[in-house]
Amino acid sequence: MELCMSLVNGGSISVVNLSPSCLSRSLPVRKNLISLQSYTCLRPPSLSRQFQPSQFAVSASPSSSSSSPTALSSEKDQLPADIIVTETQEPNSRVKLSIQVPAEVCDDCYKRVIDEFMKQAKVPGFRPGKKVPESILVSHVGKKSVQKAAVESILRRTLPHAMSSVTGMPLRDSVRIVTRFSDMEQAYSSLNSLRYDVIVDIAPEVKWIPENGYKNLKVVVEIDSDIDAQKASEQELRRCHKSLGSLRIVTDRGLQIGDLAVLDISATTIDQDESNVKSIPSAESKGYHFDTEDGDKVVPGFLDSIVGIQRGETKSFPLVFPESWTQEDLRGIRAQFNVECKELFYRDLPELDDSLAERLLPGGTSLKQVKESLLQKFLEVEQTAREQAADNAILDQLCKMVEVDIPQSFFEEQGMQLYGARLLEIQQLASLSSKKAVDEYLLNQKENITHMIKQSLAVGDIYKRENLQLSTEELVKEVENSIAEFKRQKQDYDEERVRGQVQEILEGAKVLEWLREHAEIQYVTR
Repeated sequence: MELCMSLVNGGSISVVNLSPSCLSRSLPVRKNLISLQSYTCLRPPSLSRQFQPSQFAVSASPSSSSSSPTALSSEKDQLPADIIVTETQEPNSRVKLSIQVPAEVCDDCYKRVIDEFMKQAKVPGFRPGKKVPESILVSHVGKKSVQKAAVESILRRTLPHAMSSVTGMPLRDSVRIVTRFSDMEQAYSSLNSLRYDVIVDIAPEVKWIPENGYKNLKVVVEIDSDIDAQKASEQELRRCHKSLGSLRIVTDRGLQIGDLAVLDISATTIDQDESNVKSIPSAESKGYHFDTEDGDKVVPGFLDSIVGIQRGETKSFPLVFPESWTQEDLRGIRAQFNVECKELFYRDLPELDDSLAERLLPGGTSLKQVKESLLQKFLEVEQTAREQAADNAILDQLCKMVEVDIPQSFFEEQGMQLYGARLLEIQQLASLSSKKAVDEYLLNQKENITHMIKQSLAVGDIYKRENLQLSTEELVKEVENSIAEFKRQKQDYDEERVRGQVQEILEGAKVLEWLREHAEIQYVTR
């Protein structure tokens, strides 16, 4: 099996898996939820991350530099004076706000802090609730603590006002105060005023080149011949027929097409300097079962080179790995193969007629009916594969037609989702979850992540531009099905998040359906 995987010609099969693993990390995989491969991985939760003040409450940490995401209070408090906000556009759909808080606001915040301490502090010699002289109260609480509380109060009250002036739609969880808290304390202590800087990501603008170019897409879709329904159904019939036969040992001849051989295979690189010759482990196998009818799935020339080989015989021959080979480091490599035939069998097959119908396909009544049933099955597979190939080609085309200044928070969030899915697949959470490993992954996958985000934003923009709609019944049904699957698998879930993800997936499918209907699609068999 390992050798088969290493010798299979890369790029020859393009039937796309209908149960994408990308979706399984967040929703139970359901084939009827969406019938395309790429889009389920494309939708970062970013499109639903627009700024919603009602969800925030600030708590600035005195010991930090305030560079972590900062939350906001639910309502804008009335200020005794206006703050001055200077907005500077930065790369990656980011805005920098420089906020100048006048002394009147700082004084008002300080008074509120004193009033709060007055209510809560238990000062020796004063009954609870009794007014305590400010100097005694500050001495009891600590001047440093009062200043920290005052700065926090200033941030809490002024930040919502500053955010309300931002041009564009700020993204939730992307607000960061970049001025060090200690610097703010020092400024407040010495100047009785405050200035601080905030950065925030905003929803990026999707620019189409040309404008509305998605409405006139011309797409060429390459389809591999292996997904041809007629060919695939014939191969499946042949496979079923072979499974009904028995293997007989060949004793009086060499290998012929149709035989099955048990081979020991080794391979080395070819180099004039023998000291540079290396073995090729991925092309080596002991006791490899090779069906000669699968000769098109191995290195070109391999089958022709062993035709005629007899049991116990060894053949040596050179071959070149094609440029389309799956394993990139072997592409174009000249290799010397050594093949020993350990066993040689031919198939003794029953005659292919109506008497085999039930054994070929449960419920089959005749050979004709079996052939028709298999053809219908593979026609459906072919249609699904064609649609998926068209979807992928359309998405790639969209990516080339849009310009998007991607926010860093978008990029990191999408990258972390992909990285988390990768960790689950390889089940090495401990060793690969370090910050260094994550940063390396984000760097190495930058182009791929950027590509996926651009596709996602393009699809979301088309959904809004064309005013596409989902039926409530369809959404409710899919949410219920997904939740039922979570329960069946005894997995925890967040119903609101499930609903959001299902909605985005369905919206994406709706866009791709619309694009297929309006695009000029040419299918080319390769």
